[in-house]
Amino acid sequence: MNTLFDKEKVTSFFGKEKKALNSLWKWCLAAGILGAGMGLTGVAFHKLLELVTELRVAYPMMVFGLPFAGLLIVFMYKKAGGGASEGTNLVLSAIQSGKKIPFRMAPLIFAGTILTHMFGGSSGREGAALQIGGAMGNTLGRLLRFDDKDKHILIMCGMSACFSAMFGTPAAAAVFSLEVISVGVMYYAALLPCVLSAVIARGISKACGVEAIRFPLSGIASIDLPSGMRLIALGAIFAAVSILFVIALGMVSGALRKYVESPYVKIFIAGWAIVGLSFVFGQQYLGNGLNLISMSLAESVPWYFFLLKILFTAITLGGGYKGGEIIPSLCIGAAIGSCLAPAFGMPVALCAACGMVSVFCGVTNSPVTSVLIAIELFGISSLYYCMISIAVSYLLSEYFSLYKAQKIVYSKYETTYINRKTH
Repeated sequence: MNTLFDKEKVTSFFGKEKKALNSLWKWCLAAGILGAGMGLTGVAFHKLLELVTELRVAYPMMVFGLPFAGLLIVFMYKKAGGGASEGTNLVLSAIQSGKKIPFRMAPLIFAGTILTHMFGGSSGREGAALQIGGAMGNTLGRLLRFDDKDKHILIMCGMSACFSAMFGTPAAAAVFSLEVISVGVMYYAALLPCVLSAVIARGISKACGVEAIRFPLSGIASIDLPSGMRLIALGAIFAAVSILFVIALGMVSGALRKYVESPYVKIFIAGWAIVGLSFVFGQQYLGNGLNLISMSLAESVPWYFFLLKILFTAITLGGGYKGGEIIPSLCIGAAIGSCLAPAFGMPVALCAACGMVSVFCGVTNSPVTSVLIAIELFGISSLYYCMISIAVSYLLSEYFSLYKAQKIVYSKYETTYINRKTH
């Protein structure tokens, strides 16, 4: 008789529970190790970046060292880099297809990003955190003799942990690693270890004095039809800006690669270009852009701020300097939102906040992560505004992405399986 307490069903139930409990034990142990390691690594990385940034701001003439720092970065990657020069794309490919991530990626991107920021390159740090975390997760998987599928989960754990330790957004960090690999498919098997590693890493970084980035917004009115319509229009503009940013990165990188064969010459030229631009337009566009974000949230900034940040970042990363694109994308979004706020009759801070998360969504194709970033950075009161602009930006940003290894599994426009690369 087929009942709830049928012997075969009971045996199957307890068999599945045993497997789940074994997974729970395994992932708690692995995520604990990785979260603690990435937390401490993130603390060291964060504090060093703060130190070299303060040094550069105190001594503006240090920007003249950028071309020579570039030569050192190329030399390091030439001597030890190998596949590590592929950066975040290698990490994504390793999860999708099993490509190997060399351990040396972690120290190389660590040192390369420090050098880039010390002398004024316009790049972020979270992209570097993803590479460090991915390399360390892959290495831990080898040490624990995990199979390839479990190694992929540990790579995602490492990405989440280091991102969380650096940026202070554990919820967004945990989900980003699940969402960014293949758009339209979430790797839910990695949910528990990514959440645990992100929370542990953030706890350690917080205990060590690393402050989370927060821009609390207050006095936000309830959303209504007119403001909703304005947000749809803004979301379309943010999508266009995200496409422009991706195209600019590709154009600069492609042009330098086409006309300059030597990576030493390429990065040297890019370094001098940044030096020249900084003396023409000012040094506020150097570094990761957190200074511009604060400025954009406080008052409406000129329209050209976002264009200049795109230019500085495209030359820096296209020339071969290291770091990441995530905080620059937030900065670009904040600047365009800030300058559009008066024209759309919206509070500057709110419009800049919507721009930050919407441009981030457009360049990473990660709408769920973008919503979580909005909550963690600005508070729950901004949620409905940000959700609308994020959704529009996601839909209209086509299949552009910062990461060429990212896959679009399901179409953005209909429930169709397409499984294509981004561009």
